[in-house]
Amino acid sequence: MGAQMESWDAERADRAVTVLKAVADPSRYRLLWALSGAELPVSALAELIGAHVAATSQHLSKLRSAGLVTSRREGTRIYYRAAGPGVRGLLEEASVVALGVSPQDAASAPATAEAPARATRRARVPRPVTE
Repeated sequence: MGAQMESWDAERADRAVTVLKAVADPSRYRLLWALSGAELPVSALAELIGAHVAATSQHLSKLRSAGLVTSRREGTRIYYRAAGPGVRGLLEEASVVALGVSPQDAASAPATAEAPARATRRARVPRPVTE
């Protein structure tokens, strides 16, 4: 093997999986995307994703538990924002991987380039048979 493999760190892997699970929901992904560019109150975030404030608050709670968002209270309003610049990077990398494009190709492609045709179809993955 040419490259040396990093040693396995179970605790680090568990934290990474927690983050990925938190992002693995379209509404939470959209919330994070919005919060990586601005600090917003729950009411605006609920409107953004077309959900009730209570449902939006539950999504935000999961994101906060994963360490992806922080909040502050101002009077009766609670404002949320991304926990740091790495959140936007995570979302951008997920988009690149989802499109099946290498980071180098994505960086050199024009911003208006269409996604490859294969990225618009969902691959059917056979489910394992359990007894």
